[in-house]
Amino acid sequence: MGNTKNLKQAQLVALQKLLDENFSIHELISLPLLQKLSKACLSCHRMIGLLIDRKSKVRFVVAGEATRLYLPDIGRTRGAKNRLRGLRLIVARPNPLNFIKSATSGSFTPTLADDFRTDLEKLRLDAVIEFEAHRDGSFPVMVLAYLYVESSPNGLKRLMIRQSLIDSGSKLNLLSITNLVKEVEDELLDIGSNNLSIKKSARGAALERAILVGVYSGSKKEGLFSMLELSELARSAHVEVADKITQWRKNFDPRTVVGSGKLEDICLHALSLGVQLIIFDQDLTPSQLNYITDLTDLRVLDRTMLILDIFSQRAKTKEGKLQVEMAQLIYSLPRLSKKQSGLSRLTGGIGGRGPGETKLEVDKRRVRDRIARVTGELSLIKSQRALRRKIRKNSNIPTLAIVGYTNAGKSTLLNSLSGSEVYTKDELFATLDPHSRRLRFPRDLDVLITDTVGFIKDLPKSLMKAFLATLEELYEADVLIQVIDISDENFRSHIKAVDGILSELGISDKPKILVFNKIDLLDPQTLKERVHDFSNPVLVSAQKMLGLKELIEKCQGQIL
Repeated sequence: MGNTKNLKQAQLVALQKLLDENFSIHELISLPLLQKLSKACLSCHRMIGLLIDRKSKVRFVVAGEATRLYLPDIGRTRGAKNRLRGLRLIVARPNPLNFIKSATSGSFTPTLADDFRTDLEKLRLDAVIEFEAHRDGSFPVMVLAYLYVESSPNGLKRLMIRQSLIDSGSKLNLLSITNLVKEVEDELLDIGSNNLSIKKSARGAALERAILVGVYSGSKKEGLFSMLELSELARSAHVEVADKITQWRKNFDPRTVVGSGKLEDICLHALSLGVQLIIFDQDLTPSQLNYITDLTDLRVLDRTMLILDIFSQRAKTKEGKLQVEMAQLIYSLPRLSKKQSGLSRLTGGIGGRGPGETKLEVDKRRVRDRIARVTGELSLIKSQRALRRKIRKNSNIPTLAIVGYTNAGKSTLLNSLSGSEVYTKDELFATLDPHSRRLRFPRDLDVLITDTVGFIKDLPKSLMKAFLATLEELYEADVLIQVIDISDENFRSHIKAVDGILSELGISDKPKILVFNKIDLLDPQTLKERVHDFSNPVLVSAQKMLGLKELIEKCQGQIL
């Protein structure tokens, strides 16, 4: 497995035969297997790695590049906290080992490559051996590394890496893998789980860890704001952000967005941090997604995938769930491939496999069939909504629709105006399903006010299409109440994004009231400076119940 591209049939057969090798269970590796591994490495002119279990059975043969080797997903085999993985890694490389300069003598000594140190530590491998393959079949220097438990002065214990050199392959038979790992696992039993902290969400579930990657061509300020918003999206999806990586470049790399070298560095950094996800702030094309996932076993999401994940967590009503499923299906269809098993949940359980079809063709057919069925169900909901709107129109009840950027305080404003208890939280897309409440204004006027899903910059087209049944409420509204979080430094770009979406929907000419919310979070001077350029806005704090009287009066003035 691994990078077998352009290998000849004879080379592939030689690699396959390595799986049939066996030797003593007490040896790290046998000399005959070492020689065959070295020969295969030189023949392919790329790194070759063997993952061997404790029964001295070769479990995986992994082909890499000349200077890189990416390990496969080895699952949770023996992955408990008080045990090692039960696998050791043997790597042959066609080029010299890495060297490090000694701080005391000044001489250079062979050392284990950084990515293999990361694999050893994060995967808890039993041991790693790395060596340079030589055509004469000799093994002058081999680097051996394994884990050990170090006790600190305060009594805490932690895993460390011990490294040594083997100056001759013939000495390998003197090293017992059994004795090497037994002491470490005995120590791990004493460590327990007290020193290992796992962050959890408010719901008690363990948080997934992710690296956020943003590539921008505009101003640094815009890029930083976009990365901040991606961080908030990750938090809303119950993802722990381990690190953020930003890059400014004139043109994005057409295959990897960030460039191949940078992507390799990101993958290695992700392993060192123990993360499971890489989240891009850009929407990845199907080819980009496939190319990136070919280079790493980590899960890869883009901005739209992350938003869809949040929506799938928040949808409560049947309508909301159908709308989210529709958006997921539309987005996943062009991205379906044999590699992208992460999208399989969208097509699971929809019919059986047809004779003579490939799995990919079946998956695509199932998705199209499901899209057709969901479209039909949403059309029925659309007609039901249209009927309800017709009844309201005949009863001459004016309607107000609250719109705005996500997390601007729309649901809080609805609660404050109506005394209702719609779910609110300081996170993006806390409200997904629309909520309507009937209000009586002071002039004996009944109105219907509706809270809608929040907008966001670069709102995915699949979401726009899927939520059209909900957004049609905006078409029938007499007045739009646009809520803006004035405490957010980026509020102007939020207004621009919302105005752009309203324009796309063809309702930008509707009567609109600008409502600047969260005024209690700003000092008077800053508030004055921020609202200076806007004509007759309403200043409120929905949470503190400030300015609501002025808002109601303005709404009455627009309706009457």
